[in-house]
Amino acid sequence: MDNKNLLTPPELDPFFYVQEETSDILKSLEKLSNTHPVNVLMTGRQGCGKSSLIRQFAAYFKRPLAVFQIGQLSEPGQLFGEHGLKCGETFYQEFLFPKAISTPGCVIHLEEINRPEHPKALNELFSVLSEDRSIWVDQLGQVKVAENVVFFASMNEGEEFTGTDALDVALRDRFYIIPVDYLPHEIEKQVLINKTNINEKDSELVLKVLGHLRSDPQIDSTISVRHSLMISELMGAGAGLKESIIYSLSISRDILESILLSLHVETQDHEIKSNQYKRFV
Repeated sequence: MDNKNLLTPPELDPFFYVQEETSDILKSLEKLSNTHPVNVLMTGRQGCGKSSLIRQFAAYFKRPLAVFQIGQLSEPGQLFGEHGLKCGETFYQEFLFPKAISTPGCVIHLEEINRPEHPKALNELFSVLSEDRSIWVDQLGQVKVAENVVFFASMNEGEEFTGTDALDVALRDRFYIIPVDYLPHEIEKQVLINKTNINEKDSELVLKVLGHLRSDPQIDSTISVRHSLMISELMGAGAGLKESIIYSLSISRDILESILLSLHVETQDHEIKSNQYKRFV
């Protein structure tokens, strides 16, 4: 089967929220892509919805979507394919990337673009992101980017992200840059209600507790909307608030004990189960 047939538009999220300004600029970039090559870099903290926004863009404009994990690139040329061995003979296996970029209107998501394993693994991107939109691959010949293809890249920046590098200035210069941030309280509450099986009271309780945790200087990890969704999903499936927070967040034992004490004051009606064992059969 031709892998190109696998490229289809993702399903539209009916409860996806984005700043009006961001929505407007994405609509302008989509319009621009009809006459000019467009590359977009999504920046922001972990779990703030960069990948989800790219997916929603593809769904909104009914464009096929292909996602590529740049962090898995260990050598130059790996995006296009690799040599293999079959029945004692070598052959070249073409990957999805050349098929995706030759699919008209496709959205190409280069995830974690600043996390390649090989420092030169991104060199091949310079050609496909340029005005020429083409690259020569010995095994495939001249590979051209199709009309209306939009490249999106996403990245987490900061000292807390191990394995990441500063994005090459010449590569970054090829992108429009859109910063993405966490949702405000009221919007995040609506997301929790709409996407999980909890009510308004419980969503307020989740966000009240997370508000304390997010402002706690002892906690060096980010508590994102992704985390609040994980907590709410567990609660919607029958878990208590304390249990849901404990098993959704990664924090030290000392800080956890302090948080449990605080939660006992704020959420007296949500008790964590005792640490007993039973058969799981």
